Amino acid sequence: MTTTLRPTASEQRTPDGGRSRSYEVCVNSRPVGRTDLATDRRFGPRVGRIVRLGIDARDRHRGRGTVAALAAEEVLRGWGCERVEVSVGADAEVALGLAGALGYVERNRTMAKPLTVAPRLPEGSRARPMTPDEFVTWEERAREAYARDWIARGVPEDQAYAKADDDHRSALADGLATPDTLMSVLEHRGTVVGSLWLRLRASATGGPEAYVFDVEVAEEHRGRGHGRSLMLLAEAQALSSGARRLGLNVFAGNTPALRLYESLGYRPTEFHLYKALL
Repeated sequence: MTTTLRPTASEQRTPDGGRSRSYEVCVNSRPVGRTDLATDRRFGPRVGRIVRLGIDARDRHRGRGTVAALAAEEVLRGWGCERVEVSVGADAEVALGLAGALGYVERNRTMAKPLTVAPRLPEGSRARPMTPDEFVTWEERAREAYARDWIARGVPEDQAYAKADDDHRSALADGLATPDTLMSVLEHRGTVVGSLWLRLRASATGGPEAYVFDVEVAEEHRGRGHGRSLMLLAEAQALSSGARRLGLNVFAGNTPALRLYESLGYRPTEFHLYKALL
């Protein structure tokens, strides 16, 4: 049997070189599924993305998904892509297994936690709004660290810095005055020990949810529980703003952060994987 991809519509292009197209997955010309491919809007036309890949229920467990994924990679190579990205839901065990078997590696994951009762900060710790001067220093440091996180996980330096610039520019367009944004500093017994960037966003049901964009403990104060205090602060701020669910991102390999989030009750919602197209 021969598995192929058959276009279902004309290829779409954008002025910046972006491309996208949808395909039927066919076995001997019989449709058995669908895949949607695109270049990645964050990293540019050199990076492809398998936006969606689904095989019809009656045709699953026959290797169709594996062949379709490999065929999708060939299409992206033909577009000039050097890397392919895919995001897989944490409950999609079969898809995660397929991605692992094909050589995809986790770069980061999103996690979330339902919120019920606002926690209190430990004795001696207090939070306050970040000052304008602190924001200038923080943003320069945070943008550099964010780019370095991507570089350490396989993203070329030019793409990583471009992403860091674009993400900060769009997420903090008005600096400290950016709507639905809380920038806080954590002090412990009068000493600044860390910072928190919390963002409110509309949920699928219309209510506000919250997302931790950045949490940082000053290097000289790490290992003393201040990271946990900052996450407790995030939960309290989220609840006071009407959010009932708090999300965050953690990069693969950041074991201390992952253990902290798991101990606080955060669970994976989506895994973000990548693979070099050689």
